[in-house]
Amino acid sequence: MSRAEAGAVRPAARVVVIDDQTVVREGIVMLLGLLPGIEVVGAGGDGDVAVELVAELAPDVVLMDLRMPRCDGVEATRRIRAEYPGTQVVILTTYADDESLFPALRAGARGYLTKDAGGDEIVRAVEDVLSGDAGLSPKIQRRLLERLSQPEAVAPGPKEPPDGITTREAEVLVLIADGLTNHEIARELQVSTATVKTHINNLFAKTGLKDRAQAVRYAYRHGLAKPPESSIT
Repeated sequence: MSRAEAGAVRPAARVVVIDDQTVVREGIVMLLGLLPGIEVVGAGGDGDVAVELVAELAPDVVLMDLRMPRCDGVEATRRIRAEYPGTQVVILTTYADDESLFPALRAGARGYLTKDAGGDEIVRAVEDVLSGDAGLSPKIQRRLLERLSQPEAVAPGPKEPPDGITTREAEVLVLIADGLTNHEIARELQVSTATVKTHINNLFAKTGLKDRAQAVRYAYRHGLAKPPESSIT
C-alpha cells in the first residue's frame, strides 16, 4: 500500500435517522454526531418520511426503527430497497423477536441492531453494510443461528398469506373478520385510519373482494381467521 493510500481518509457515511419517538430520535442523532465516520444528514418520524428523505438526500444508510405510525419500518425498507438500491438500511429497534427480525431482513435490511447497541457497534454496522457485509449485532447473529439450527419440522414457519397479500394486510383482514371498524383497527395496529383504508383497498384489489362481508368469508376460507362457534339456545 502506498503512503497516499495509507493516509487516505474514507468519506463520512451519510446517514438518515428514522424513529417515531422524538426523544429517542434526537438522542440517536446526538450520539451519531459524536462518532467518527458518520454524518447525519436528516431525521424523521415514520416510514413515509424515510422514503422522502432518501429520495431528496440520497444517504448511504438509513437507521430505521420498526414500529411506527403511517408506514412502518418493514414497508419503508421494502420501498427504499426497491426504489433507491444505492441506500442501505440498518434496523435499529427495541425488538429482537422473530416476528420483527425476519420480515425486516426479507424486506432488504442489511443490518439489524437493538437499541442497547453502543456507538462502536453502530459505526461497525454502518461500515459493514457499506462494504457489502451484514451489519448484525451479536445478539441477532445468535438468534439467526438458533433459528437455523432448529429442525424445520419442529418450528415450521407461518403460512404465507394467499394472493400476494402482505403480512400487514392479512392482519387487517383478521381484524375485519373480528368485526372491528377502520377506526378500531387503526387503534389496534397503532396506525392512522388512512393507512388502514389503504391496506383494505390493496387487499380488495389483490383478492377481488367487493365488501367486508366477502372479506370475512375469505378470511375463514383461507384459515386466516376462525369462524365463531355457533351457540345453541
